[in-house]
Amino acid sequence: MALQSAALLPCAFSIHKEGKSSKDSCFFGVPFCDHIKADSSLKIKHGSRKQSVIRAEAVAATAAPTFAPATAQGKKTLRKGTVVVTGASSGLGLATAKALAEGGKWHVIMACRDFLKAEKAAKSVGMAKENYTIMHLDLASLDSVRQFVKNFKQTGRHLDVLVCNAAVYQPTAREPSFTAEGFELSVGTNHLGHFLLSRLLLDDLVKSDYPSRRLIIVGSITGNTNTLAGNVPPKANLGDLRGLQGGLTGLNTSSMIDGGGFDGAKAYKDSKVCNMLIMQEFHRRFHEETGITFASLYPGCIATTGLFREHIPLFRLLFPPFQKFITKGFVSEEESGKRLAQVVSDPSLTKSGVYWSWNKDSASFENQLSQEASDIEKARKLWEVSEKLVGLTD
Repeated sequence: MALQSAALLPCAFSIHKEGKSSKDSCFFGVPFCDHIKADSSLKIKHGSRKQSVIRAEAVAATAAPTFAPATAQGKKTLRKGTVVVTGASSGLGLATAKALAEGGKWHVIMACRDFLKAEKAAKSVGMAKENYTIMHLDLASLDSVRQFVKNFKQTGRHLDVLVCNAAVYQPTAREPSFTAEGFELSVGTNHLGHFLLSRLLLDDLVKSDYPSRRLIIVGSITGNTNTLAGNVPPKANLGDLRGLQGGLTGLNTSSMIDGGGFDGAKAYKDSKVCNMLIMQEFHRRFHEETGITFASLYPGCIATTGLFREHIPLFRLLFPPFQKFITKGFVSEEESGKRLAQVVSDPSLTKSGVYWSWNKDSASFENQLSQEASDIEKARKLWEVSEKLVGLTD
């Protein structure tokens, strides 16, 4: 349930936190016709040398995956596809799970922190029991991520699509919160938790015999500084990653990726930049060899999502009507769920390395990422630092 943006409210309505604006942005983007151009080769040049990105051996569950040549493309299968959706107990995640389950072609693994909440949510939207399975996953704990992967493998199910959707958003927090491993909560959950999950399940996607295997992550317009919404302070900025390299602990180093002072809204936006950078890096490292589609998306401004539950009451009250009647950027949870389900299953959306958006007519198009969110060198560095933090490398 990723933040689909906070409203770009008129100057007559401002929300302040400790003397500075903490309003997040949710102004729908202007369509861009130019698609993302990404190098899909398996090797990335670093100066004069080439670094192989697919290792020759795998060590337990945390080693880099090794792949045989992709053979699944073009195959047909009559079985239901299996899709894992994180954060599927509410908001965008639940709407997506419902849309996929109702289509009759998917079995949805609802990966959630609260089993009972997820079960009640699935029943409340009328999902048939045979179309979903609930499995525990807390992305704020790397041990929980590893246990989820172990439990999933023990089910014997194929994995055909992984959707990284869950997110933490704390726009009014004055002090940082931390994950089980001591990382700042927003980046630790939204980025590092999903990064480890994606890496550990990549082999399962490779082994799938499904015609179109996909790894999808939900981005946000708020992290894209090439849009009006993305320029509303505090703006996303990863800097030179000095805070991330220090572990985001807030002890001997900053709890923010760029090394600056803590800001809950910026921490969320920074995590979304990480999501979009990492998806591009997955594409460059693995698409050509595996045939897997790697994509991110912004499904529109979901003004009623529970992700805003920690925002101030006045914001929660005025945000939905502002989006409906002023910006015209309002998108319902149901509609956004259908859009994400489209990226999961639509045969026309198999292009890898793409950041999908929708125009006012609900037609999908390839949007353009900001300079930072498409920075190849920063993506490579982010990947390498993240590998160390989650224990994939020394």
